[in-house]
Amino acid sequence: MKIGITCYPTYGGSGVVATELGKELASRGHDVHFISYAFPIRLTLSERIFFHEVEVRTYPLFEYPPYDLVLATKMAEVITRYDLDILHVHYAIPHSISAYLARMMLADRKVPFVTTLHGTDITLVGNDRSYLPITRFGIEQSDAVTAVSKYLMLRTVEEFQIHRPITVVPNFVDCNVYNRTADPPIRCRFAESDEAVLIHISNFRPLKRVEDVIATFAKVIKQCPSKLLMVGDGPERPKAEWLAGILALPTMCFFWESKTIWPSYCRWRICCCFRVKTNRLDSSRWKRWHVKCPLSQAMSAEFPKL
Repeated sequence: MKIGITCYPTYGGSGVVATELGKELASRGHDVHFISYAFPIRLTLSERIFFHEVEVRTYPLFEYPPYDLVLATKMAEVITRYDLDILHVHYAIPHSISAYLARMMLADRKVPFVTTLHGTDITLVGNDRSYLPITRFGIEQSDAVTAVSKYLMLRTVEEFQIHRPITVVPNFVDCNVYNRTADPPIRCRFAESDEAVLIHISNFRPLKRVEDVIATFAKVIKQCPSKLLMVGDGPERPKAEWLAGILALPTMCFFWESKTIWPSYCRWRICCCFRVKTNRLDSSRWKRWHVKCPLSQAMSAEFPKL
């Protein structure tokens, strides 16, 4: 098949899931075309993987560049030029709307699109109810809808009053990449053999509560010699670095923007720290769980079952 995939190219879990799915589909003989405004951080091009950049230009008339419209145009262009069989978009807003517009633009053929829902689809509407009608429309117009957890599926049905089926396809782990091994040499760069190593990996959005991670670590080191690795990047990173300095932790807390080496962190005997407010299990937790890495998580409704 010839498959188009649209996702956000950043550190977030949705982009990682979309990228890893595309790479696996390509390894099974499908042609996969990624359509986004930047190159996904986990993507590597190959004979069957292609990238099409969505170029968003500014116009004096528009206060904000119309990314969703430019994306729809690029989707239609790629569908036509490369004869795509299907589109797979991650996030209802704005990607499902762009896919719907692209489909309507191509009157001579109908290319189905699948929407995969992620947590931000719910939190976006929770923060601004004006997005509810357009998000519901994108979900209902999709030819198929999936959610990355049962919790997210139930929240979507409740929040949007959706009556169409939503298939749960859980986040997955590549067992060939995430496997338990002895401590690699890179560990010695951060900690002594008698020190515990804690890690937080995220896109550093407010939802991830990275300042709470720093504050928690400040209490941990009073009880146990430890080092903390903060892996990723995002809007809350400067605050986290500032707090680490205020608490006199700069020699014990390391910030790392690695895009390729971070899967090896999961193979250490470490503890992964999560302070996210939602009740869902994202891909980061599944990876740490698979390699038997202890998790530290703020209590919420879904986690006692673990």
